[in-house]
Amino acid sequence: MSIVNSILAFFVPVHREGWRFIAIFAAVTLLFFWMGWDILMWLGVVSTIWCAYFFRDPERVTPMRDGLVISPADGQICAIDKIIPPPELDLDREPATRISVFMNVFDVHVNRSPIDARIAKINYIPGAFVSAELDKASEENERQAFTLELADGRKLGVVQIAGLIARRIVKFVGEGERLLAGQRIGLIRFGSRVDVYLPKGANPLVAVGQRAIAGETVFADLASPEAERATRKS
Repeated sequence: MSIVNSILAFFVPVHREGWRFIAIFAAVTLLFFWMGWDILMWLGVVSTIWCAYFFRDPERVTPMRDGLVISPADGQICAIDKIIPPPELDLDREPATRISVFMNVFDVHVNRSPIDARIAKINYIPGAFVSAELDKASEENERQAFTLELADGRKLGVVQIAGLIARRIVKFVGEGERLLAGQRIGLIRFGSRVDVYLPKGANPLVAVGQRAIAGETVFADLASPEAERATRKS
């Protein structure tokens, strides 16, 4: 029985949003097999496995202390800067610290709430599909913006941004809902970016180039005066 449990533990759950894509890839692979196209069949097998891998949805252990801002996405922190938040976020029109996480096609793409909060506003903006690594993606690409209101009235912004080959942003929550830190809020297909806008006075506790894990990596501590991290050299 322990062997069976060990084998099952190796497999990461697949999010329900991915099952139809896996079924399509598998059906095409079977068609190639039936027609005797061996090379295409093996390409189909690899593609089906990759599709299941892309839509994986692992469980995470989220730090629960009040005031912690947790990464909403898996990936590499590609930028930390101070800019005026985009108009689709209901935030003060003054520079705020933005932390950007780039997700490549091998990262988990299920996004999570960075903190306990109420969803004050969700705003979807259609747009282009330039590479999510580019800074202009925050203003030009298709995106979905969440304005989160904390218990003390402060607000925090989370923006899901479609990438070069991403063509769909899926949300799992609605306006007015109360979220727990680490709760799943949406998913982006396939390759993308997530921006977090911290409340005034919050210092980032991560650095550019660092790998982030959704639901686990601490971005900031709203209850601590700790100085921000030095930027890593690439």
